[in-house]
Amino acid sequence: MAVGGREFRSLDELRRYMAECDRCPLGCTRRNLVFGVGDPHAELMFIGEAPGEREDVLGEPFVGAAGKLLDELLASIGLRRDQVYIANVLKCRPPGNRDPLPTEIAECAPFLDEQIRLIDPKVIATLGKFAAQFVLKTSRGITSLRGKLYRVDGRQVIPIFHPAAALHNPGYRQVLFEDFRRLRAVLARTPEQAAEACAEGREVEPAREGAPRVVECETPRLFDLE
Repeated sequence: MAVGGREFRSLDELRRYMAECDRCPLGCTRRNLVFGVGDPHAELMFIGEAPGEREDVLGEPFVGAAGKLLDELLASIGLRRDQVYIANVLKCRPPGNRDPLPTEIAECAPFLDEQIRLIDPKVIATLGKFAAQFVLKTSRGITSLRGKLYRVDGRQVIPIFHPAAALHNPGYRQVLFEDFRRLRAVLARTPEQAAEACAEGREVEPAREGAPRVVECETPRLFDLE
């Protein structure tokens, strides 16, 4: 989905275009635009929900306590933050860290779609309910979606709990580390293996007009950490 009828040549060009964005009221209440960070050609892209207070201050996603856990999760599968790309569904912080509103998601959606097009990741890992529902075009909850592999527009998508969930409920911590082991296994697949895993996949929901077909694939195994 192009932004305002145009496609951008780079993430930097898109960021400059968004600098004064006021498509929704969050543009008037934010301190900083939280565009995204990482390798602009990453094979793996993480999509979270919305910036929090610290992200709003620094203008970078996942820099608070949840960000520290994300760095730990990345390290557990041999990756660093600068080897992936991290963005959010919303680029501005909702007041009081409330949930994103449907109207806000709709206004910000073309920007995220353009980021995905420009980065062209092999795998997308969604973090939390709103990111999973946005990418998979579904109303299903994150608990029923996580731990599985999906294919959307030729990309592999793995829904994962938001790291913040483990800060409030330590029981989610082990689940997150297991999900990252699945993520590592998917990253290790060849294109042929990826296609085979989704060859017999079933459609999650009937695709809406103009929307991509979303297929649930074979559940990935856990990557064997040495």
